[in-house]
Amino acid sequence: MNGSDTIHTTSLLIASSLVFVTLFFSYWQKLKLEKETLISVIRAVIQLVAVGYVLTFVFGIKHPAFTTFLLLFMTFNAAYNAAKRGKEIKRGLLISFLSIAIGTLVTLIILILSGIIHYEPYQIIPIGGMIISNAMVALGLCYKQMAAEFKARRDEIETKLALGADILPSSKDIIRDCIKTGMVPTIDSAKTLGIVSLPGMMTGLILAGTSPLEAIKYQIMVTFMLLSTTAISSFIACYLAYKGFFNSRKQLVDRSER
Repeated sequence: MNGSDTIHTTSLLIASSLVFVTLFFSYWQKLKLEKETLISVIRAVIQLVAVGYVLTFVFGIKHPAFTTFLLLFMTFNAAYNAAKRGKEIKRGLLISFLSIAIGTLVTLIILILSGIIHYEPYQIIPIGGMIISNAMVALGLCYKQMAAEFKARRDEIETKLALGADILPSSKDIIRDCIKTGMVPTIDSAKTLGIVSLPGMMTGLILAGTSPLEAIKYQIMVTFMLLSTTAISSFIACYLAYKGFFNSRKQLVDRSER
């Protein structure tokens, strides 16, 4: 396989026979997943074809304002989904948007200043998408952990408050645990790169004909940028979100009050 190879429609149709493997096992083991499998495959094909045409159009518009608008649109959608996962977080949408936006902005600025990427749609949109989606997942984990921790350690926090501690010192351990929860999956993923699995970007570049060493350089860049965005976004989100668990009198509030 080299960079000039293309996948012909006939070859793709032959490869689609692999779907029948899934259908066979579902039917054989009476899993009753045949319908869902077919629907998922059809939806995947339609969605990917649509995205392909959309990206062709988007990449053709090289205006910085349009690229910035797409990044903001992606950030808002990611923030909305992260806020839905953290329903107990007060002002979850705003906090998520600010956290993801700042984490993405800092990371992209460093990548652009380093000369690795340029502010072009065909580079910024895919890379921005990876950064934003990773931050979204991290925030979802942070919010879930934070809600559980404040519920489980309510007595401990109230004791600290009763002894005169402010809300930040009382919540410090919880905040740290939540930040760690958001960052650990990305860190663990970085630990196993090239050993447990070959990452998608590196594999895709190699299949496209890029030399393995160049593909590795791009994957290293991706690893660094995901670690950066996850750390920044988790830190900002947790330090903004914890305040929502207290009222104006610095008392823990019940779930019903939030």
